[in-house]
Amino acid sequence: MFREYARHLAGDRGLKQNTVKTYYAYISAWCGWCVNEGYLEAHYAQRASAMAPLPDDDGRKPGDQQAWTPAQRHALTRYVDEEARTDIEAFTTLPEDADSLDRQRARYTALKAARDRALVFVLAYTAVRVGELLRDPDDPRRRGVRWEEVNLEDGSMDVYRKKQQWDAASLPDPVLSPLRSYQKLMDPPTDRWPVFPTFDQRTLATLVREELADRGLRPEAIAEHRKGYARDFLLTLEEDIRPNSLTTDGARSILRRLTGAADIDIDHPKHDYLAPHGGRRGMGEVLVRAFGYTVAARYLDNSEEMVRERYSHIEAGELGDVATEALSEVDDYSASAPGRDS
Repeated sequence: MFREYARHLAGDRGLKQNTVKTYYAYISAWCGWCVNEGYLEAHYAQRASAMAPLPDDDGRKPGDQQAWTPAQRHALTRYVDEEARTDIEAFTTLPEDADSLDRQRARYTALKAARDRALVFVLAYTAVRVGELLRDPDDPRRRGVRWEEVNLEDGSMDVYRKKQQWDAASLPDPVLSPLRSYQKLMDPPTDRWPVFPTFDQRTLATLVREELADRGLRPEAIAEHRKGYARDFLLTLEEDIRPNSLTTDGARSILRRLTGAADIDIDHPKHDYLAPHGGRRGMGEVLVRAFGYTVAARYLDNSEEMVRERYSHIEAGELGDVATEALSEVDDYSASAPGRDS
């Protein structure tokens, strides 16, 4: 039975290696409790034959995984902030007699820059998992955060957590201004619009054609209607044709592009760009060092035990400093003790 469960977890279900092992560990712990209480005669879940289908350990320690450094976070957020400010100003300062399509193109460019800025700030400062924020094509429950789930007054955002339930995530001060500016610029038709919609032209073109056809327009009328917009995304805003949220893979593509454009040095064996999970781990590093494991666990929506495991390199470094200080004190005492040869 345990072997079948291990095979089920490790199958083609899209689960990451650490997630597979975590889920199996839950059942294994229950089996261990049954042994201790006398309900089972042996710890079957820990037998080699039961655990064989589980993925092998890749040998990486928690501290080896990418975490955005403060310098990298500052460089990326500063870059997207400057880009968004420039593009928004270019749009808002257009002369009143500017050509309609030129105005639309400027608004589209500003919207895209504002979306990318808001996305980067959320990933950099909230420690929300990218799968909780954006759409996962393999999981219909993860359709991406909508504006109705964001409360800028309270500084919170409802997300569908990894633990399979809705929960509120904090929106710290650095995130609020980019989100407010972006929301004002977009002016979504309803609160059910995704906060981070896709801007993929091919996807939006298909969506627009299908939706307008469902509304009774013939193909030639649809083509003529689309000519009045510089981009199909602007048409979706005007006609309230709600697009899908950006996908998690789409976010990775954006971060890869922005990392290169910002000319940020990356020294990591697996990623040559600032990956989304690195923003979460970077915030974890900051929180653990500043406030300890308990506070960090609450902010990261993890158990304190798991946070201690994933950031064990921090505690090891701190203990090393303690040991160094202790040795220094002992050496100083030995050098000054009476009767010691000088």
